[in-house]
Amino acid sequence: MVKISLKDGKEIEIEKGSKVLDVAEKLSTSLKKKALGAKLNGEIVELYHAIDEDCKLEILTFEDEDGKKILRHTASHILAQAIKKLYPEVKLAIGPAIDSGFYYDVDADFSFTPELLVKIENEMNKIVKQNIKLERFELPRAEAVKFMEDRKEPYKVELIKDLPENAVISFYKQGDFVDLCAGPHLPSTGRVKAVKLTSIAGAYWRGDEKNKMLQRIYGTAFEKKADLEKYLNMMEEAKKRDHRKLGKELDLFSMHEEGPGFPFFHPKGMVIRNELQNFWREMHRKADYEEIMTPVLLNEELWHQSGHWDHYKENMYFTKIDDENYAIKPMNCPGAILVYKNDIRSYRDLPKRYGEMGIVHRHEKSGALHGLMRVRCFTQDDAHIFVTKEDITHEITQVIKLIDDFYKVFGFEYFVELSTRPENSMGSDEDWEAATEGLKTALKVAGLDYKINEGDGAFYGPKIDFHLKDCIGRTWQCGTVQLDFQMPEKFDLTYIGADGEKHRPVMLHRVVFGSIERFIGILIEHYAGAFPAWLAPVQVKVMDITDDQRGYAEEVIKKLKDQDIRVEADVRNEKIGYKIREAQMQKVPYMIILGDKEKTGNSISVRSRKDGDLGAMELNDFISKLKEEISKKVSDI
Repeated sequence: MVKISLKDGKEIEIEKGSKVLDVAEKLSTSLKKKALGAKLNGEIVELYHAIDEDCKLEILTFEDEDGKKILRHTASHILAQAIKKLYPEVKLAIGPAIDSGFYYDVDADFSFTPELLVKIENEMNKIVKQNIKLERFELPRAEAVKFMEDRKEPYKVELIKDLPENAVISFYKQGDFVDLCAGPHLPSTGRVKAVKLTSIAGAYWRGDEKNKMLQRIYGTAFEKKADLEKYLNMMEEAKKRDHRKLGKELDLFSMHEEGPGFPFFHPKGMVIRNELQNFWREMHRKADYEEIMTPVLLNEELWHQSGHWDHYKENMYFTKIDDENYAIKPMNCPGAILVYKNDIRSYRDLPKRYGEMGIVHRHEKSGALHGLMRVRCFTQDDAHIFVTKEDITHEITQVIKLIDDFYKVFGFEYFVELSTRPENSMGSDEDWEAATEGLKTALKVAGLDYKINEGDGAFYGPKIDFHLKDCIGRTWQCGTVQLDFQMPEKFDLTYIGADGEKHRPVMLHRVVFGSIERFIGILIEHYAGAFPAWLAPVQVKVMDITDDQRGYAEEVIKKLKDQDIRVEADVRNEKIGYKIREAQMQKVPYMIILGDKEKTGNSISVRSRKDGDLGAMELNDFISKLKEEISKKVSDI
């Protein structure tokens, strides 16, 4: 018998050699039906994997990200099988699962059109219905090379030849189709109940621009057709909300060939940006942060000392000044450290909270750039907090509360992940263990449930990541809290303790928005461009029905401006219906319509973007109503 330790801490015993599926069945019949694979001592395995020794085991379903990947990886093989059935001359490259589905890169002497994708998708559905068994087998490297050469798959041959001479190569067979693959997979194709091919793009073989351009076919897969329909509806809604499209239509920002990855903010976009920064400053003043500003360019030696040179150099930009090497900062932390070091610190000074709206530059490949979501220059709403070890838990819980207060204003729900030590890290095992436990303790005190995200921490410390959920169900990673023992050590940071001796502080890195640019992109899509009044670039549009009300319109506009309300006039010689429709298209929260009746009665007629016609009211009453809505930061979500 062998002992199995389950995710919930329970232990069960099973016969040696039992399969993962046997364990799922032993736990419950429903779990057996839903099981897609398992994590065995942290390694993803298939349902038919034999268990020969005591282990930790977690059964994976479609609710788990790793479960989704198993199903979607199998879907990519179904895609490849369908392509080879319909177009035997096509050469296969690679086909992994990705966050939103899967893709397969193929080499064909014709273009895959939307019509062909429909045909391939129909063939995939046939393969699913046939419920073909997936069988794994292995070959020595030399035999594997010949096997794929005989099948005329040059990309597979290249992949195999890159493996060590003594490697044993695994393949998966489903019917008459065989693919090179490490797995894991579902037992059969029938478990992939719902598939959809979504798009096609170009991709260089192995991501190298010197190699041939292949065709990348994207798709997604679900266990249930209802879930697929829900996803497709969400994607259709996401297209309407695309921040690049709305950013252009609403005149918020633009991107130019003269600066790829460097966004240009227009006047209306700057209103949103400034309002967010004003809100950030207001919240941080209340939370006892002090704002600093540090240089964009700093000497190369600083980045050697911080560890960025060894762990982040490929993402940085460099230049020379007076024959010395300088780096454009990719992160703000070393600057905050130099501010801290500028004076002798006492335990009475801590925690020392420095906030910075710091502009950083990071090199991103051109293919990864995406509107405001992935840029090369952005503003981090950074804060670096220097604390004693005794204050770690309290300070992190305060940061968590601040982040929670921020997100509520925008109507965001969120979930939390704890990201642990990555491979490319610095520091001792003891420091990492202490830092990780510190974050776990703070999460427990804050009463937050969380998931573990193995190996995704910063190179200098573990972190808590906040994933926002927008109004159509998509998630975005924004806020983060990182606990760092390494930087204080590298920069010899100290404070004088109550005992009169020098002690080492601990450093917290944290952001709320993450990147102002990206957060604006998220907000554009979250609100579909219809910003709440406090954020809207234009809060009120004043429009006259005829020229007779022009003078009265100017009086109304002046009174609104005197109250710091952002207002625009539309006094063009156009029909009022046209003006209203255009203001609606521009997502203006309120419209004031002025005709002879309003002019004579010294009143206004108000129309709301959300609620339609609100009728006549006194201008002062409207101003009071709007200012209250702005001050409370009321959200329509």
